[in-house]
Amino acid sequence: MNHSPLSRDRILARAMELRPWHVIVVGGGCTGIATALDASARGYRTLLVERGDFTGGTSSRSTKLIHGGVRYLRQGRVQMVHRALRERQRLWRNAPHLVRSLSLIVPAYRWWEQPWYGGGLKAYDALAGGRGMGASRLLSRRQCLKRVSTLEDRGLRGGVLFHDGQFDDARLGWALVRTAANLGCVPLNYAEVTGLVKVGDAIRGVRVRDRIGSAEWVARGSVVVNAAGPFADTLRAMDEPGPGPGVVLSRGAHIVVSSAFLPGAAALLVPSTDDGRVLFAIPWHGHVVIGTTDVPVGNPSAEPLPSDEEVDYLLDHTARYLARPLGRADILSAWAGLRALVPEGSGDNTAALSRDHRVSVSRRGMVTVAGGKWTTCRRVGQDTVDMAADAGGLSPAPSVTANLRLYGYTARRDLLEPWRVYGAQAEAVRELADDNPRLGGLMHPGLPYRLGQAVWAARHEMAVRVEDVLARRTRALFLNARAAMAAAPGVARVMAAELGRGDGWVEAEVRSFRGVAEGYVVD
Repeated sequence: MNHSPLSRDRILARAMELRPWHVIVVGGGCTGIATALDASARGYRTLLVERGDFTGGTSSRSTKLIHGGVRYLRQGRVQMVHRALRERQRLWRNAPHLVRSLSLIVPAYRWWEQPWYGGGLKAYDALAGGRGMGASRLLSRRQCLKRVSTLEDRGLRGGVLFHDGQFDDARLGWALVRTAANLGCVPLNYAEVTGLVKVGDAIRGVRVRDRIGSAEWVARGSVVVNAAGPFADTLRAMDEPGPGPGVVLSRGAHIVVSSAFLPGAAALLVPSTDDGRVLFAIPWHGHVVIGTTDVPVGNPSAEPLPSDEEVDYLLDHTARYLARPLGRADILSAWAGLRALVPEGSGDNTAALSRDHRVSVSRRGMVTVAGGKWTTCRRVGQDTVDMAADAGGLSPAPSVTANLRLYGYTARRDLLEPWRVYGAQAEAVRELADDNPRLGGLMHPGLPYRLGQAVWAARHEMAVRVEDVLARRTRALFLNARAAMAAAPGVARVMAAELGRGDGWVEAEVRSFRGVAEGYVVD
């Protein structure tokens, strides 16, 4: 596998080459990246353009679970759950450095809850078949408290233990990008599509603007795939003005608190909140992620923020199940993402909409994919390329991603934080920090990351903004917003040295990052 540095300047030059592409994918979230990977793996010349950074939107703001969707069993969506569980196992197998098994506890406070949830989770196990991550079982009251010592013990009757997958979403996104690049894909971040190119009555390319420099060019291809997620309707309108909404938007908010509120390795799942959502409290990178909400949204935003009501909702529901009081002052970071869901009927209850996907082709031949989630993104990419190949008149080629090991794959289980997410490159990243005392220093005492990781991100991972490093190549912003803001100047300086930037760039980047990070702070 190719481990050489991936330079954005070199990628930009390749993207601007006057050659026809087989597939042009617009959107660098999990769906677009998975589509580009599938197309590249089939041998199609593929260009991927993303107007921000890869996974810069919803795809870096998930609940960090690779799962079948327990709540969909209650809705009778058995086939969808079965497909997701199959994809869960594939991701676990193909990216073991990024996906691991997670124990989850469902507490029972009423007499019927333990048998009811226990039966449902046995059905979940059965659907997984031989692809399970561990068998579910009933727990006594004492066993629950042993695994989750901060669980509210008043009225606790016991619980159910089951297993699902946990991952780092932005890091998995980068692994997909790099795997695609190694297979010939040209993936370009900060490249905005400003228009579509028509040849006769068919869409045969896009107009692109480089948002880092000032270049503009036309990229021509056999087929254009619209994988723009929450912004998919904006691109659809360039093709077919006034077709009606193709996606329904829902905002999901999360808060992050200290691991002291949920010590240990087990997560907490509340299967039914006041509005029918599933509530999670999940250990992640030495912290605890709590989520999520489901609020209908009218128009997409590049930087959606959780409302005060959503934050209070998460605090209120979590406090019902934890013995230790949890308040706004305990929140280290709060963030939200927009789900682009496939509309079903005329209802406005987005919590009831499934996360299944839909692929369609317009009259002019542009392919649009909507819906889906991280767990099933590989299958979504496969289905999208199947349709795109037909729409673009490409030579048929089978998908090969089901058994494709992702960049960084390693069977090692001894890699610790923060190196584990690098997989096979972990030693090289650590050596970069160890060889230079300055780069070996922490970005901030409240964060697990070292300055050498910022250099690695700029040199090997196409990071060109401070936000790229602190939000996605590392997860500093999502773990502790104030600490990330304090770390920004040091990160900017080492990035500037690597990228050949001056003091003006450092000041502008620090100012820009702080403007974003302030939205993650809860007062």
